[in-house]
Amino acid sequence: MTATSITKSLSRREARRLDRRDTILTIARAYFLEHGYAGTTMSGIAAAMGGSKGTLWSYFPSKEALFSAVLDRIVAAYRAELSQILAPCGVPEQILTRACHSLLDKMTSPEAIALHRLIYAEGGRFPELSRMFFQLAPRDARAMLADFILGSMKRGELRQADPLKAATALIALTLSGSHQQLMIGQIAEPLPDQIQADVELAVNLFLRAYAPKPTPLAC
Repeated sequence: MTATSITKSLSRREARRLDRRDTILTIARAYFLEHGYAGTTMSGIAAAMGGSKGTLWSYFPSKEALFSAVLDRIVAAYRAELSQILAPCGVPEQILTRACHSLLDKMTSPEAIALHRLIYAEGGRFPELSRMFFQLAPRDARAMLADFILGSMKRGELRQADPLKAATALIALTLSGSHQQLMIGQIAEPLPDQIQADVELAVNLFLRAYAPKPTPLAC
């Protein structure tokens, strides 16, 4: 067997392994959201995927590792989208409006709401859930927003302050309307007008709070 054929064989094998991993994550995501964290077992997921538990364990050494991979897969697309929105330079109002709209669209999706409810319901019994969720979802979005806000502060477009706290405040404002109503079952799904109103209010309040201090008039 030549070096080229060995490389092709390894490439095909790696491709099959990646495809199998992707299939496992798809099945595991649905299983976790349907059964909860406590109600999910590696044996149950193996049965749902039609394979052996040994095969599943060869990809993920524990239920915690599998759940972490599921979370990372869910938020990876949003991280990429947010990084495209948060251009280093641009008008803060326009860019933050787009970023908050993207955030709220994602956070009010049925999958995101189901995931949040799972974390809130079981995070007390399984602290690792809350830890993993914070590390992979809110922390990433907050850090990316903070980087953009810091740049705006350095350019004098926003007043100097702690950019991480500012990002936290903006996210909290954005999620204080439709997202909260969804979480407690007051609405089944948000209307586009509701999403837009939530975003406009959040960005408006944020920009008012972090507006640059006016330059004193010379005597």
